[in-house]
Formats: sequence, C-alpha cells, structure tokens
Amino acid sequence: MSSAHRFDRGHTDDLMTFLAASPSPYHAVANTAERLEKAGFRQVAETDAWDASTGGKYVTRGGAIIAWYVPEGATPASPFRIIGAHTDSPNLRVKPLPDTGSAGWRQVAVELYGGTLLNTWLDRDLGLSGRVTLRDGSHHLVNVDRPLLRVPQLAIHLDRGVNQDGLKLDKQKHMTPIWGLGEPNEGDLINFVAQEISVPAHDITGWDLMVHSVEPPAYLGRDEELLAGPRMDNLLSVHAGVAALTAAITSEGLPYIPVLAAFDHEENGSQSDTGAEGPLLGNVLERSVFARGGTYEDKARAFAGTICLSSDTGHAVHPNYTERHEPGHHPVPNGGPILKVNVNQRYATDGSGRAVFAAACERAGVPWQHFVSNNAMPCGTTIGPITAARHGIATVDIGVACLSMHSARELCGAEDPYLLASALTAFLEG
Repeated sequence: MSSAHRFDRGHTDDLMTFLAASPSPYHAVANTAERLEKAGFRQVAETDAWDASTGGKYVTRGGAIIAWYVPEGATPASPFRIIGAHTDSPNLRVKPLPDTGSAGWRQVAVELYGGTLLNTWLDRDLGLSGRVTLRDGSHHLVNVDRPLLRVPQLAIHLDRGVNQDGLKLDKQKHMTPIWGLGEPNEGDLINFVAQEISVPAHDITGWDLMVHSVEPPAYLGRDEELLAGPRMDNLLSVHAGVAALTAAITSEGLPYIPVLAAFDHEENGSQSDTGAEGPLLGNVLERSVFARGGTYEDKARAFAGTICLSSDTGHAVHPNYTERHEPGHHPVPNGGPILKVNVNQRYATDGSGRAVFAAACERAGVPWQHFVSNNAMPCGTTIGPITAARHGIATVDIGVACLSMHSARELCGAEDPYLLASALTAFLEG
C-alpha cells in the first residue's frame, strides 16, 4: 500500500540517532528529556508541589518518563490524549555478583531479561550500558559503546547436529559472555565501569547494567526501503511519540491535554513502580487535574473523555513462515501503522477505538493496516489492556509492523516510523 503522505527520510535518520544513543532505558529517558527540554518542556519533581501553570512539563523515574502539555484555556476537566510506549527491550543484564569465568576465560554473569531471542545474541560484539548508583544516591549513566563482550557459539565441529536438530541453548550455561582471559577477580567489572565513568569504585553501591549490540542502525535493501536496528521494540514508538508531542504543541486551540507516557518493564509484565501497571501515570494525570484546581468529579470527567493510543511494534508477515500468520491479515513494511485487534483483550482495541485511529490516519493522510493473530498461535500483549483496566481509560493498540521482534537486531520499513509519528501527531491534535 503506497503512502499519500510524503516520506520524510530525515525522521528515520533521527530515529537511527536516537536508537544508537539509547542502549538502555535510562539513556532513552535522558535522550527523551533532552528533546523535550529543547521544545520548551521543563522537568518537575514528584516530591514538589505542582502548580496550575500552562506549558510543557515532564517527570522521570528510573527508566520511565511522562510528559504532558497544558494549553491555554485548559480546565480541570479537560480530557487527555495519551501516547503510551515503553523504553525497555529484551536483553542480557548483569547479575549482582558479575565476576565469573571458566577454563581460563574471564566472563560476566548475566540474567535474561524479557522474552529474549537467545540465538541473536551469539557471536555479536557487545557493549555495556545502564546506570550505577553511588553512596550519595546519585545515578550515573554508563555507555561502553565498543566491542567489550561476546557470547561465543559452539563450533559446528563440536555440535554436528546443530543444523539438523536445531540449536539448543541452556539459559544458565550457554549465555555467559566472555570479556577476557585469566582468572576472575571479585570487583573487576565494577572497577572497570568506575574507570570508564571516572568515579571511585568504592562509591558505587548499586548498578543496573546490561549488554547491547554495538552495530549501529542501518538502511537495508537494494533501494534502502528497510531499516535494521536494535531496540526498535519499542524505542521506535518512544521516538515517534516525542516527535508527535513536540509537533502537536505548536497547534492552536488544542482541545485535549497531550501526554507521552513511556514506561519501563513492559517486557516482563509491567509490574513495577515504573511499569504501566504501577501508579505513575495515574498519579501524574490526577495531580495535573488537582493542580489546576480540580476535584474528584473533574478527574472523573477528564478520565471519561481520555483516549490512549498504546503504540508498540507488531508482526509483519514473514515471507518464510506465512503459515504462522492470519491468512486474511498480512501487514507489510511501509504499509503504514497497524491497528492491533484481539477479542480476548490481549489488545485493548474495540470498534470505537478503530474509529479514533482511522480518523487520525485520515487527517494525517497516512495508510494503515490491520493485525490479528492466527487463531492457532498465542497472541502477545502490550501496555494497552493494563492501561485500560487500571485507569478506566479508552485504549487502542497500534504500532509498526516489523520482523525479528525481540531479536538483538530488528527490521521494519524505513517509511513506517514517519507514518506512525504523523498519525500520532494528528491524534494528539484532535
């Protein structure tokens, strides 16, 4: 399906920059905050009293960020229009006692985070990223963006049946990266990290570290109509959400309060203080109402008129496994954003939500597609049903169709990120 909307390659170029600069949820939040600041937003602390001032504001907590814009003329009962996304991706995360090794190799002990596609982490050059916490409670970002670690696959000579019987990986034994030779020493990894960020090692008392592929995003294909890169599930949606929010606030007479909510921990169930099932979004929305002099009645009215687009990647039809897809619904790259439907509420979309999404796409002049799972295959889920159930907010699940979801390196159409951002902008503008 061709797009009626002119493709802006600059948006996809900027997405590639955002992906490369955001190897962890904490970096994604920092980079999102920086873009919001440039657009005139200001950070507010959860521990401070909030005022009734208009303009753009945001709060951060760990790997989550929520931003909103109060236009002139907004009342306490003004409804919200929310873009929901998440900052985390499946990967390998450093254990509390990381220094390990065997047979003369120094290794780093890791735990598997989310639904990791294990084989995609084999034989890749891996960096180290995340954050450390110092004794005084301050956080410091870590980004060792060069080849540092590697999870080596067993040679075919020692696994003769691998191509016939399939690769079998033990999550505990086979996924431990190597990073040097010699005997492991307690404190080696954290001492290394301390040197990289120029802080005393003895001041580091906590860490949230993970590995990432250092291969940068790239256009792919004869005509470069595809985009390959890491963490597109779901930083693609975070990036599109930031672009949409900062574009929408330039519109006159916004009838809604536009919101971007990018959560952490979606890949393992959203049950955390920074996940979609936590109280963060509800607290922010309620405090925004009350700061403008609202009452419980105003909050109830605002929530009743609120709509959330939960934006996350979905499955494009795979040319080598077409039988795994629903035969009547084949989303394709560069066909525009997808509307996700599951009648068992693994996605929150209903007919009313479809109408809202269709209207936004029509206003933006972008095509859109349907996604439904094959009845014989289990259906994934998103923050959409959680948001709808926790807050009583009408929610619609959408996204961009991609291949290799949960791989260390995913693939989508190069036009689709811009088409998604355009639809999200139209949605926020109302």
